[in-house]
Amino acid sequence: MNKIRVALLAGGDSSEREVALRSAKAVKEAFDRDKYDVTLIDVHGKQWCYVDSNGGRWPLNKDDFSLTVSGVRYEFDYAFIIIHGTPGENGMLQGYLDIMHVPYSTGGVVPMAVTFDKVTCKRVVASVGILQAKDVLLRRGDEVNADKIVEKLGLPLFVKPNASGSSCGVTKVKCVEELAKAVEVAFGESDAVLIEEFLAGREMACGVLITDKKRVLMPVTEIVPKNDFFDYEAKYTAGMSSEITPAQIPDELRDELQGLAEKAYRICGCKGLARVDFMVTDNGPYMIEINAIPGMGVGSIVPQQIEAMGMNMGEVLDLIVEDTI
Repeated sequence: MNKIRVALLAGGDSSEREVALRSAKAVKEAFDRDKYDVTLIDVHGKQWCYVDSNGGRWPLNKDDFSLTVSGVRYEFDYAFIIIHGTPGENGMLQGYLDIMHVPYSTGGVVPMAVTFDKVTCKRVVASVGILQAKDVLLRRGDEVNADKIVEKLGLPLFVKPNASGSSCGVTKVKCVEELAKAVEVAFGESDAVLIEEFLAGREMACGVLITDKKRVLMPVTEIVPKNDFFDYEAKYTAGMSSEITPAQIPDELRDELQGLAEKAYRICGCKGLARVDFMVTDNGPYMIEINAIPGMGVGSIVPQQIEAMGMNMGEVLDLIVEDTI
């Protein structure tokens, strides 16, 4: 049987680059080597390169999505995208691959753009009745009237980049005097800033993979950060958060969260693997966001859920490739 030649597109250009490279390393190791010939391509600015074991860099030919190494040319059958942030999670890379007629592992241009843009995703998901935190959206040049924002949303509140991930640029604001600085920090990551009311509750996450042949709603994980919230340090520093999989919650709540995760996944047009995050409050679950390319490194939430289901990463990758190739 001929192996499927996979270009594993990794890295990217956002603050999440190093996290994405760690995810890509874990994904590469999980692919079944009897079925796939996987080449990791580091996508960084205009330089898309395969880096060999000696540190040699071999550029991908973006004119035909091929790679030539030491005079040997390789053509790829498939692209597996494991870039958090731009250009992999916002639809830009998918647009290029569509032009090249190369199948890939995620949703298309529009679904990726929708899920990456937080306020757009909120509006789409709210249309099917999933609860959302109250918010204020600011674009560059907008007046920041801190008193009016606090009057509407209360304190504390969260200030976050509208198009970013891994909690980069996110601030929990506890007094009105902190708001302007938090907005400035968020604008460092995105051209728009989303300010949301604080939701008191328990943070939960649910992985989703729906293919033509299989529907996988993963065990719910409860996230208990040691910091004030699940920030970058809590996400990626060992010991800074507890992630309980499966969450110790009633079956009824588990079923509700899995159902909401599936509803959000479907209304946004997701493909491949996604993770939907919630805050479970006294008024019910509120969706926080959809991660259309979730972290897959050692210790990440979705790999924990896959293990808790009794599956392994290789089986999940098979499902994704079979459905999208």
